[in-house]
Amino acid sequence: EVQLVESGGGLVQPGGSLRLSCVASGFTFSAYRMSWVRQAPGKGLEWVSQINSDGRSTYYANSVKGRFTISRDNAKNTLYLQMDSLETEDTAVYYCAKATYYTYTEAGRRGQGTRVTVAS
Repeated sequence: EVQLVESGGGLVQPGGSLRLSCVASGFTFSAYRMSWVRQAPGKGLEWVSQINSDGRSTYYANSVKGRFTISRDNAKNTLYLQMDSLETEDTAVYYCAKATYYTYTEAGRRGQGTRVTVAS
């Protein structure tokens, strides 16, 4: 059974930073591309970033490019999202997904999420 457990969310002021983590189990983590996706209050699911299985290629939504950094540690089965220069518009529930930009909306690919609130 695929399990994805996110952590690291919380309340942060605009301009601040957070680091999200996602521990994966139930599949061969190192073989899969992974993504972070988010859902802001009252809005639909939004793809944020993707990393290839070996961590060498990364992709970002224009809205977070230059501020967020995705990474992974395959030895620890863990996916990360370093979020810097946070803006109020980044407020959302963030999900780790065993998915790519093309599959992130499919059911069963995400964890339970961790809430990020950016507010002063």
